[in-house]
Amino acid sequence: MRIAPTKLETFRDDFSYTNSDFAIERFPFPFPQDDYMYSVNIEPHTLPGPVDSVYEHLIDVDEHYLSEMRERSLVLEEMPKRCLAMPHMELACWDMIDRCMTTMAEDYPEWFSLTKNGDQWHWHNKLLKIEDTFTFGDSSTLPMPPMEYMGRQVQGDFALLDQRDGDLFMDAGVVTCPADWSIAFDAGMGFKEWHGPVPMANEMGIFDRALKYLCAIPVNRPVRRLNWTLTVNARMDTSPETYSKWGSDRTTLTPENIGKKIYLRVELQMMDRMPRSNALMMSIRTYLASMEDLCSNPEWARRLHRVMKGLPQPLVEYKGLTRYHPMLVEWLSQFDPVN
Repeated sequence: MRIAPTKLETFRDDFSYTNSDFAIERFPFPFPQDDYMYSVNIEPHTLPGPVDSVYEHLIDVDEHYLSEMRERSLVLEEMPKRCLAMPHMELACWDMIDRCMTTMAEDYPEWFSLTKNGDQWHWHNKLLKIEDTFTFGDSSTLPMPPMEYMGRQVQGDFALLDQRDGDLFMDAGVVTCPADWSIAFDAGMGFKEWHGPVPMANEMGIFDRALKYLCAIPVNRPVRRLNWTLTVNARMDTSPETYSKWGSDRTTLTPENIGKKIYLRVELQMMDRMPRSNALMMSIRTYLASMEDLCSNPEWARRLHRVMKGLPQPLVEYKGLTRYHPMLVEWLSQFDPVN
């Protein structure tokens, strides 16, 4: 049964973030087999998904909601440019408001409500104690720009991709918990440009196939994929802008603490076509679980060892694992009888 978001945790300084047993059980474990292989791995996001899973609804609201919204507020106070929208993306931002508010009110009526009377809308976020009446499409009736207003109320990062000339351009977004990338840097880039640092994929033709697939997504047919990396400590914001705060975390690892301090960071990336603007809404919902938490599941523990042991070196380097990868593989070997 889904746990109500009542606790406040931190993703910085003392790192008080913890997962309940339920959160570990529903964690989107990204490795379907012992050998890791690059692939597009896009599939339909059929709704509703399995009950209580991260795939049940379009937007997953879980026990960490209040904590993640507090972290977003802290980041935006420090760096307001982590939320941006180019002028031509105004309609897409309102599309996002409609999609998010409508589905959240339908899927979590105990926490959110939305009343529509023509263009006059009334929104009540009971968890954050936000209640506003506004005119849909009129930004002056909101307390802040529409992208920021909605972005401060949904877990995960969001990008709005403008589709033109057979490409997708990152022209709006709120990105406060990225895995080593920056919305300020990537803004305005095309699909292959912002994916440029990814090793091996371009040579395998993955980008061409993915772009063609994404450009053909119709309205009301969202798709999803999982992406993963590792991070030291339960830190949400690992952006280039804050590298001075987290870059040295890797030097704190030892064979004794690596199981507690290394977190598997999984992004549930969902792409959904917006009906008015034709933009593609991309949500990047991040889930964190420590190695110790994940290894409480024997099957996951064995697979983690085999996947990490067999990672190609270019991937080890791209994901920033070089310094501690051998130490982690050695620690995981205790869970794999055939190693």
